[in-house]
Amino acid sequence: MSSPLHILVSNDDGIDAPGIYALVMELRKIAEVTVVAPDKQQSAVGHAITVNYPLRAVPFRKNNEFFGYAVEGTPADAVKLGVRFLMKTKPHIVISGINHGSNTAINIIYSGTVSAATEGTILGIPSIAVSLTTYKEADFSYAAKFAARLALLVAEKGLPDRTLLNVNIPAVPENQMRGVMITRQGKSTWDDTFDVRRDPANREYFWLTGNMNVIDTDPDVDQIAIRNLYISVTPIHYDLTDGQMLEAMKGWALEKLR
Repeated sequence: MSSPLHILVSNDDGIDAPGIYALVMELRKIAEVTVVAPDKQQSAVGHAITVNYPLRAVPFRKNNEFFGYAVEGTPADAVKLGVRFLMKTKPHIVISGINHGSNTAINIIYSGTVSAATEGTILGIPSIAVSLTTYKEADFSYAAKFAARLALLVAEKGLPDRTLLNVNIPAVPENQMRGVMITRQGKSTWDDTFDVRRDPANREYFWLTGNMNVIDTDPDVDQIAIRNLYISVTPIHYDLTDGQMLEAMKGWALEKLR
């Protein structure tokens, strides 16, 4: 790499979240860092982008100094705007996170954290999504250190076109980690339900809730790896074509439907 490493950082928890701050502080030790992130919580928005409303990006200060740009939009908006307009040069890597909560199995589809990294991949930039597997108050310091080390490795090795790394780090002390495992996306899904409530005007509304239905058992699956206290690193891509079904459909004689 001829020029100094330059990393674009985004997330879906919002620019003022503790996870992104810990990540940026660690990455600044190894690279030039630009932060472009949503101005507020954007969890589970998937890969939505804003097309019918104006986008606004304003400088955001933290601890009395410039931290980055707060975007009034989605995680994918933030990365797209950062790369296409706010940054003078294209970054070498995009890192999204550190998310407060895991992004495994079906959660990958819904995740704004993963979608920010996916947008980086679409723009031709090696990208990483990083999550810490707890929703409780957390220490992000080790996850940030691991993300920085992985960023250096990705800068050295590169990633294939259309492929990103989805990383989930168990929320336990470093000395309790059992290692790092290359994993597959799990098949576990949510058992969804809606909690019916009423507002102060007695109008009915619904709040989505539910529990993860863990059906995976193989140790090399993301959800199982983190349960076993391994850091899970899953290569994923946005090509949704089902190759096996593609071959099967060649015998359907669809031309006769014309």
